[in-house]
Amino acid sequence: MVRTALMLVALAMGLAGQAARADSYIEAPRVAAALEQGRAAELGIGIRKNLLLAVALYCDAGTMGSPEGFFRVGRVLATAPRALRNPALANAYLALAARLGNHEALRYYDPQVANAILGEECGADVDGAAVDHFDLDGYLARQSPAKQKIALLIRHMARQHGIDSRLALAIAMVESNLDPGAVSPQNAQGVMQLIPATQERFGVTRPFDPEHNVRGALAYLKWLSKRFAGDWRLIAAAYNSGEGTVDRYAGIPPYPETQQYVRRVLRFAGYSQRDRSSLGGQDLVRRTERRQAGLLAVASAVERPQ
Repeated sequence: MVRTALMLVALAMGLAGQAARADSYIEAPRVAAALEQGRAAELGIGIRKNLLLAVALYCDAGTMGSPEGFFRVGRVLATAPRALRNPALANAYLALAARLGNHEALRYYDPQVANAILGEECGADVDGAAVDHFDLDGYLARQSPAKQKIALLIRHMARQHGIDSRLALAIAMVESNLDPGAVSPQNAQGVMQLIPATQERFGVTRPFDPEHNVRGALAYLKWLSKRFAGDWRLIAAAYNSGEGTVDRYAGIPPYPETQQYVRRVLRFAGYSQRDRSSLGGQDLVRRTERRQAGLLAVASAVERPQ
């Protein structure tokens, strides 16, 4: 008990020194996307409420370096219904968030409960079957008309480029949450977060113009598809970490961020955990083609004025 109280005091002292840094912290586009999508799962905004899915998405944000992501994991675990509530694990994530400068974490920290020991991967104990599905169409239906227009643009242009439109849209959702003005700390820009070198490589001269940006991103995806024989897991990994890194490891690199990135892309594309571990690129394309009638109906609905 004394040890826990002393830890709380230490956390409070550290928090005071880091408050200014937390207040001025700006999340990278991929992090902001995961946080917003996690919030949709937590609150049931456009999609069915799913706290386990919210935890998985918040863990993704935390793994990418977000104190807010770890805070939200802790908050959910501290306040969830009894079946999901885990005060000891909540304390561990809240303590981590506080050490990283999140000034809300101590509001939910319970000094009466000892901290759990965190595993190597955030969310490793989350039931995979419970987080398999993300209703992308439902989520998009609650986005702004401008973002719905960008989603429709991606679907149309992907078909023109011979790219799986569902997966192209999933990458855009993971990269920027369809924000045409997004800029990352590495200077990746626009909807699908192209760095300047990639822009030059694929002829993108107006990276903040959604059509120009998406066209360049799809050209890059088409190039990656040829390089990796249509294996979308490797294509997504290369889009995240570079094709050279995928070549070096002869597969998905052993980086937690990249591994979570691939899982998140394929989850948003509508593939189950079993699909994500067993299907190659061409199988994914064939399954997607069988869904095109439904996607076209959604696209038509998005196209109509609100």
